[in-house]
Amino acid sequence: MEYRQLGRSGLRVSLHTLGTMTFGGEGFCAMAGKTALDEARRIIDVAVDHGVNMIDTSNIYSVGRSEEIVGAALKDKSQQILVGTKVRFSMGQGPNEGGLSRFHIIEQCEASLRRLQRDRIDLYFLHEWDGQTPVEEMMEALDTLVKQGKVRYIGCSNFSGWHIMKALMAADRHNWQRFCCQQIHYTIEAREAEHELMPIAIDQGVGIQVWSPIAGGLLSGKFRRNAPPPQLSRHTAGWGEPPIADEDRLYRIIDALVAVGEARGVSAAQVALAWLAGRPGVASIIVGARTEAQLKDNLAAARLELTPEERKRLDDVSLRPLPYPYWHQCNTAADRLGPADLALHAPHLANRKPRM
Repeated sequence: MEYRQLGRSGLRVSLHTLGTMTFGGEGFCAMAGKTALDEARRIIDVAVDHGVNMIDTSNIYSVGRSEEIVGAALKDKSQQILVGTKVRFSMGQGPNEGGLSRFHIIEQCEASLRRLQRDRIDLYFLHEWDGQTPVEEMMEALDTLVKQGKVRYIGCSNFSGWHIMKALMAADRHNWQRFCCQQIHYTIEAREAEHELMPIAIDQGVGIQVWSPIAGGLLSGKFRRNAPPPQLSRHTAGWGEPPIADEDRLYRIIDALVAVGEARGVSAAQVALAWLAGRPGVASIIVGARTEAQLKDNLAAARLELTPEERKRLDDVSLRPLPYPYWHQCNTAADRLGPADLALHAPHLANRKPRM
């Protein structure tokens, strides 16, 4: 297993993080899976045996049950196994049981610690933006938790670029803890994160941890054009994430993943994960599975390194046209682009036609 630095922190995390949305199987999470404690223990053991040193969960997964299962499964295991969890979504019907107020952040941190049976959270994420709470209140609450020893590192998830920069500005102004990580949806099919979030990762030292890297199974190779979908899938149960605007493009990407995988003797899922591992700013990729076999297949992607030719083939089938102002930058500013800019522009510049 490869270990990478998490953003501008000193923390090293495994290339693959174990995701636990399937643990518990209550509420909306039941569409992802219904892993009980005994099977969760086995899945965690397999992940750790493969070198995974981080587990990802959230208070909202099965309304706390996922955290409880993680806590029970990790009891008496090495404290070197890192745990990340999240706060933002409503955990009850009261007016202060959701959002990112100081009240809710601190209350839910303490509740998560109880469920996890731990004295600290290694990586605590703001799970989604809250446009009704001052960003200074969010960042000060997180800073307080770090100073109290309840949280070691902080991050955000599903923030836009300007949300992240506003939060970092507040942290820098008041000398509070900064985000060292952003947890985002990013796949070879969904490349919107390259416009702002990936350059921020390079420029601001906010490492990328990817959620749903094979789009909930869509990029696994099991979904094929003009073929019935697999029966055990969250997408056939009405999951709805990620939204697919161009189904023909999706299947062109799947065809390319399958072709590269067949040539290398690996699954399409491994190819999709290996493509992500080679993208700028990516520190860790969250992989989950309904079964041990699925998990082992995903973890095997850590050993797969794509050739430049394979990467170009996958880029050519998945690149989208640049929106403004990026197409203008690509056409006129290529001589003055920095490393953060090139995280977005490099594959487009490689395909750029000479100007008349």
